[in-house]
Amino acid sequence: MNFLTDLRAPPEERTRDGDTRRVGIEIEFATVTAEDGAQIVRDLFGGTITQEDPHRFHIEGTAFGDFTCELDTQHAHKPYGVAGEMSDFQAEMRRLFGEISSLVMPCEIVCPPIPWDAIGRIDGLVQALTDAGAVGTRASPFYAFGAQLNPELADTGDTDGMTATLKAYLLLSGWLRGVMGLDLTRRAVAFADPFPKPYVARVLAGDYWPDRAELIQDYLDANPTRNRELDCLPLFAHLDADRVRAVLQDGRIKARPTWHYRLPDANLGEQDWSLCLEWNRWVVVERLAADRALLGRMAEAYLAMADAGRGRDWPLAASEWLVLS
Repeated sequence: MNFLTDLRAPPEERTRDGDTRRVGIEIEFATVTAEDGAQIVRDLFGGTITQEDPHRFHIEGTAFGDFTCELDTQHAHKPYGVAGEMSDFQAEMRRLFGEISSLVMPCEIVCPPIPWDAIGRIDGLVQALTDAGAVGTRASPFYAFGAQLNPELADTGDTDGMTATLKAYLLLSGWLRGVMGLDLTRRAVAFADPFPKPYVARVLAGDYWPDRAELIQDYLDANPTRNRELDCLPLFAHLDADRVRAVLQDGRIKARPTWHYRLPDANLGEQDWSLCLEWNRWVVVERLAADRALLGRMAEAYLAMADAGRGRDWPLAASEWLVLS
């Protein structure tokens, strides 16, 4: 199997309603403008481009739905949800700020939810951006670009399934960071921080199978931030908006029935990278979550190593568990 181009199927390919599960994708890059990125999307998938401001474009009615291509800084745009027109001065200042920021800030394409088995089509978009001159994280020590996946849950009513996936992710976090060779700049700027060790220990305990309210509250108590490698706030806001809003009044939290997987770098232009590869790595997490017996044994082994002061050895041990089990 070619993990760069061939997609692995998740253990649950469809939702409870029988629809193919979908995944949202966000891709950051540099040296291609938001306007040019929007034109590339339209050329590949059709649709109509609408300009919201000089640095944000919407591509509506494509083969997959509506895309957005924008400079990834809120200061270059009118804030979402703010009514009324900006003054000419405000608009001009945001335009100028965007022009200056474009030298160091990435552009971002936000894709609509697509069927998981169509991710290869978005890799075609990545290749088209690369052909147009777009570069990714490894192109400069100053870049900290991400490629975020938002996998739809098969069943948002399955709290044990959510807990199992969170357990699996915590067990594989170090392994994922190791196989990715995660960019030093992204680690330094804290866009995708690891989880606090006490929280990891609590979740991986063998008897930790909470109800929904406890699962969400425990997460909020330990992680009152969007900057986690697996950001659960969009999912939990979808499930219990009042509980999340009581802790975080952040308009950037968009409620949706998905995980927000922030860890992967956006390595456009690199021969050993693709979105298919990042999806296949995510599927390793879901497959571990689906094997509750293996999940329990690995959690027990992790906690024993952590108690013995050997937590740094876990990523290699996790590799052995995945290969030999």
